Amino acid sequence: MAHDHAHDPHNHGIWTHGHVFLGHSHDRAESRAKLAALVTAIFMVVEIVTGFIYHSMALLADGVHMATHVGALGLAAGAYWLARRHADNSRFSFGSGKFGDLAAFSSAIVLGITGIAVAVESVTRLIHPADVAYGDALLIAVIGLCVNLVSAFILKDAHQHDHAQGHAHDHSHGHAHSHGAHANHGDNNMRAAYLHVLADAATSVLAIVALAAGYYFGMGYLDPLAALVGAVVIGSWAYGLIKDSAMVLLDADADPKLSGAIKSTIEQDLGARVADLHLWRLGPGHRGLIVSLVSPDPTTAEQIKASLRKHYPDLSHVTVEVAVCADCV
Repeated sequence: MAHDHAHDPHNHGIWTHGHVFLGHSHDRAESRAKLAALVTAIFMVVEIVTGFIYHSMALLADGVHMATHVGALGLAAGAYWLARRHADNSRFSFGSGKFGDLAAFSSAIVLGITGIAVAVESVTRLIHPADVAYGDALLIAVIGLCVNLVSAFILKDAHQHDHAQGHAHDHSHGHAHSHGAHANHGDNNMRAAYLHVLADAATSVLAIVALAAGYYFGMGYLDPLAALVGAVVIGSWAYGLIKDSAMVLLDADADPKLSGAIKSTIEQDLGARVADLHLWRLGPGHRGLIVSLVSPDPTTAEQIKASLRKHYPDLSHVTVEVAVCADCV
């Protein structure tokens, strides 16, 4: 029986390797998240200060609301910092790449709660209409949209760069995957930050349309109705992000199609039988694999690993256990 971690004390360097499983664009994503958080925080302070100066509750309320987005973006930036800081910490057996998924999961829950709160308030307003200061509210919605567009522009490059990297890795070994596999392969932390900004931008656009209709045409019912539509969209995005990040945190199979392809490679190309196989995500762009197999011919774990890495270059941590048994296959 051969194991990939067995080693000769005189050749220790051959058998050891690092456990840094950060995304390929980690530094870029961290800097963009920090910048977006800073920009949002500046506008938040401006709104709160001007709200006090001009005695505008609408400005104050939007400033407080914007604070939740500063928190979400700050959480994303903090996760990148923690992942980088603990990248070489041996206490994290498979690296610190999941800090981002933990932040994404937390951020998605906050996003979902926000969507539920907006939906409840919207239904209440539909049943019991309230007087709306359309002019002031419209101004706030426009300001909010401008802030979100700036933040979205800052985050867009990092988000698209990460998606492109994940897309390239998924197809580098010639296997087709579903959209869900791409989402699971990308950076959920950046995705969470980007979704927070997009969600607020979408609700701002809906609010501008609804408030303008109320201001110019007296169609007051569109205000809570638009908010309800926005809440449904936010809830849908939050659910998808919670599902994807939770699967990563629970070490679920990173890609069932890829697992099947790896098993086929071992059994068809290498002539061995797979007894046990575990594939999971270590961080953005990194997967871990543990496989136990039975081979009819003498072979080593290193030979199996070399073959797997040639076919699947994004396997960052591979553990192979081989049992040689001519009569077992």
